Amino acid sequence: MNKLKIVVLLTATSVGAMAQTKKPAPKLKANTVSASALRSSLERGKEMYATYCVTCHQTDGGGVPNLNAPLIKSSNVVGDKKKLINILLKGMQGIDIDGESYSNVMPSASYLTDQQIADVLTYIRNNFENKASAVTAAEVNLIRKSK
Repeated sequence: MNKLKIVVLLTATSVGAMAQTKKPAPKLKANTVSASALRSSLERGKEMYATYCVTCHQTDGGGVPNLNAPLIKSSNVVGDKKKLINILLKGMQGIDIDGESYSNVMPSASYLTDQQIADVLTYIRNNFENKASAVTAAEVNLIRKSK
């Protein structure tokens, strides 16, 4: 009888421990970026954009109707940073953004470093008529680790 109680107790303890180990969704803290760090990030981000993004999203960030989403005042760009970071890390296909459908595949850019992703997203979030907070490498790293 005592052995049965021990097994039940161990099972209950194990289930409780498993429930506690589930990773909560990462929360991004408000970041403060110095003016010089922001300028450097924007410069690097502009180069990253020219290398990896301009072909689909165009020089002006306008995208291609029904194929590649525009970056101009897009809710995906100026909205939740976690969502935007995940788009770069995981890629996407066949999505509706602000009432429009886009069918081209956006491949994952997870091969880029956290800093490179932060730089290009900071650039995008502060160009093409957008004005939004910078993305930091620490934020990208937090989202990457939570996958």
